Formats: sequence, structure tokens, C-alpha cells
Amino acid sequence: MSTRTDSGDHDPVIENRDQLIAAFSKGEKPKERWRIGTEHEKFVYSRKDHHAPSYEEMGGIHTLLIGLTRYGWNPVFEGENIIALSGTDGTISLEPAGQLELSGAPLDNLHQTCAETGRHLEQVKYVGDMLGLGFLGLGMWPDKTRAELPIMPKGRYEIMLRHMPRVGSMGLDMMLRTCTIQTNLDYGSEADMAQKFRVSLALQPLATALFANSPFTEGKPNGFLSYRSHIWSDTDPGRTGMLPFVFEDGFGYERYADYALDVPMYFVYRDGKYIDAAGHSFRDFLNGKLAVLPGEKPTEKDWEDHLSTAFPEVRMKSFLEMRGADGGPWNRICALPALWVGLLYDQGALDAAWDVVKDWTMEERQTLRDSVPKLGLDAPIGGGRKLRDIAGQVVDIARSGLTARGRLNGAGDNETGYLSFLDEVVASGKTNAERLLERYHGQWQGDLGRVYDEESF
Repeated sequence: MSTRTDSGDHDPVIENRDQLIAAFSKGEKPKERWRIGTEHEKFVYSRKDHHAPSYEEMGGIHTLLIGLTRYGWNPVFEGENIIALSGTDGTISLEPAGQLELSGAPLDNLHQTCAETGRHLEQVKYVGDMLGLGFLGLGMWPDKTRAELPIMPKGRYEIMLRHMPRVGSMGLDMMLRTCTIQTNLDYGSEADMAQKFRVSLALQPLATALFANSPFTEGKPNGFLSYRSHIWSDTDPGRTGMLPFVFEDGFGYERYADYALDVPMYFVYRDGKYIDAAGHSFRDFLNGKLAVLPGEKPTEKDWEDHLSTAFPEVRMKSFLEMRGADGGPWNRICALPALWVGLLYDQGALDAAWDVVKDWTMEERQTLRDSVPKLGLDAPIGGGRKLRDIAGQVVDIARSGLTARGRLNGAGDNETGYLSFLDEVVASGKTNAERLLERYHGQWQGDLGRVYDEESF
């Protein structure tokens, strides 16, 4: 989740609705300036006993952040606490229970993205080795209850932790027990944004299936392949979901702004502190009638903060965020942006991907979203087919898009090699979640502690 690193004292005040819409149009870039941003989270654990370390304990999360400054990362404070690090490779931040996230820099190609990921993992592993910490690449804590997890000292999270139980049964699980990989991509125009949004939203359940990696809860199988994805089904219906309006005629910046205005607020950031505005209306804020800041109007940064509190399967800020994948190790962190860059950054591939999904009804899209956490590649799509029936076709379209981009590394290789993990899933028909379940019932003999040996970075 986003981390504020500035006070916003000189941020422009929003006087009208057109400024809200302009936040999206300002994101438009010519194709040569389209970039790739990759975010990935991992669970931090003590190698001694597998507990999740607190912020304060000796050798815990605070010590980990301090250790990473040896690589040139600069501390970001909230009050007296270091809550993030900034550097040339982006931002390292903390999720609510100490999950460690890299929000990578905007990069030109996947070779750079994968190199950035490799640097980050080398750094955290080196510091982790000194502290006796390990890093687990799954979509959900396999064995931890909520009560066993620490809370990080961030004001934003205090507000969300209070609010989540009011609006859904699994919001605390989302915050405390899940990890994800995300890809952030650019658009060139409003029409380009709309086509990319529709394709990526329709195919987000396929990404969920291909990257399914959360089949355990509190030490045993949970009956799902991506329990992380299932958790979003009852986190907060006012800010999640498949957004049917995206597929309606006329969809564009204005319609998404109207949606975001209807998403209830969480907070307002002022003077280095988060003010609880949970459940209040940004429309009231726009009119100077926000109860917690009477007479005050929002700034552009307030709108940016508010946009970051909507959690649909695809989210728009000044770019598009792909939000459907479980957390996982290095090859999956490289594979997710490879899939989406291949599908969305070449017009031929984008058109071909739209041809795959354009005839799906909203009911079919919703049924697919609802069934994919449990069924994975066996989730139903239109025409009596299953996701696995189009998985290879979609990956091949992504491959064609990456080939057309022609971004080569020093050895002369293009970006298609980063799809190898997905090729393995398609060829075998098995997700990593299914492979984990096979090992759990087989060679592990029900000992889930083995997952730390085999799925750590």
C-alpha cells in the first residue's frame, strides 16, 4: 500500500471536478515513454522458530530496514519510526503485519525489471542472513493466525484496522495475512486506457489462476488455490470487485472519477499524521463539508491518496495497476509483468487479447471471478469452456507482443524468456498451489513447516 513521504503543504487545492478527472489525463504518455512498474511483497519470518517478527524486537523489522540502508536506501519516517526506504530502485515499504514490499522504479523493459528484482532479493537475503530472518514467497501466511501477527506503526493502518471489521469479514486477513505481486503500466490516451482496462480486467482471473499460490490457512489446506483472491470477495464491497461500468459504452476518465468519488474515504493526511475519515464522503470533502476537516477542501495529493484506497481487480491512478496475482518467488515476479506487458504494450497483441474476451457477458465475467479462487484453471468461461482452454492462447499472445517490442538484453535475447514459468503452468496444467498440495499430502506427510524450506527466497 502507498506510503506518504511528504507533508503536502504546497499541494494545489482542488476547486472543481475537472481537476479530479485531470489526474488521469495527466498520466497519458507517448508509447516510447511507457514504463513498467513492478511491486512485490514477501513474508518475513524468524528462521529459528518461524514467528513473524515485530517492528520493535531485536533483529526485527526495524533492524531489517536499518540493515538495508547499507545499500544506499534512505529512511522515510512517520513520527520517530522508519516506515519505508527510498532509493534508485523505488521504495521499500511495510505492509500492516510486516510484509516487506518493493515498489520498483518505472523501467523501460523486463530485463531491467528482473535485474531490479534480483538486486532487491540479494540485499534482503544478505541482511536477513545476518539477522536470522527468512523471506517466504506465498500469497498467504500458511500457518499464522491473525493473533500471532504483529502490527506495524503506521497511522494509515491503525485507521484501516479499525474500519475493516465494519464492512467485511476478511479485511483483516487481507491486511495481515496476504502478499501479492502487481504490475503498473501506462496508457497513451483515454481510448487506449479504456481498451487496456477492459482487457486486463476481463483477464485478471486468468492471472489469479496462473499465479495461484495460497492453498493453506492456519496450518492446513483451506479448500482454495488462491485464498488470497477469495479474501477480496468479502473485504469491503464498496471498494473492490470487477467494475461492470468499465465494459459499458462511453467508459473513460470521468466515469472512473465518479466511481472513485463513491468509494468511502479512509483518512486525510495532515502535518505528518493521518486523520480518521473512515466512511466519510470525498464528495463532501470536495464541497468543503468533510466533518473531520470542516470548511477545508481537498488537495491533489488527497485525491491521489484516496485513489489508492480503492481496491478493484484493476485500479487506475495515473497508470493502470494489475492486482490479481498471489505473491511468489523470483521467476513469478518476473513472469507477471511479462504477461501484462506482452498483452498490453503492443497494439496487435492488445487487439488479439480483446478478441478473446470481448463477447463475455458481465455475468460470465463475474462467475469467473467468483469461481477462480477455488477452481483455478478449471474455472468456467463462456461456451462451456474452462480457463485452461484459453490459457495457452493468451500466453502465446503475450509472447507475440513481447517479440514485437524487440527489447533485447546484452546477450541479444528478447523478453519472451520471462514467460517460462507460465509456459510450465500451461504445459502441466498445474498451478503452484496444486503442486504445494501434492507435496503436503505426499512427501511432506502433512508437515507444513516444510514450506519454509522450499518456498523461501
